[in-house]
Amino acid sequence: QVQLVESGGGSVQAGGSLRLSCTASGHTNKRYCMTWFRQAPGKEREGVAAIEPDGATSYADSVKGRFTISQDTVSNTIYLQIDRLQPEDTGMYYCAAEAPVAGTLVTDLYKYWGQGTQVTVSS
Repeated sequence: QVQLVESGGGSVQAGGSLRLSCTASGHTNKRYCMTWFRQAPGKEREGVAAIEPDGATSYADSVKGRFTISQDTVSNTIYLQIDRLQPEDTGMYYCAAEAPVAGTLVTDLYKYWGQGTQVTVSS
């Protein structure tokens, strides 16, 4: 089992920045692809950024240029830097790990999920 704990969410004004963190614990001797998802109110959960154990990254087209995913392999933590926040970025942000397809942003393929951290952007 792998446990994922997200942090770093909050309420910010449009144009601001946030850095979200997700720390994995449990069976972390195996390295997993880890991914950030978000779910806006009334919408389906969508993948926004993934990072593979070797550091390769992938992004949803809608966030390219504003979102940056990174990892610290020593602390088993991944980060999501969000710049130039927009009201449409509002939602719950979840961290997920382990999928059979490297770098995938498909929700249903991930085995482990965190509880999420809320991001609220006001205009």
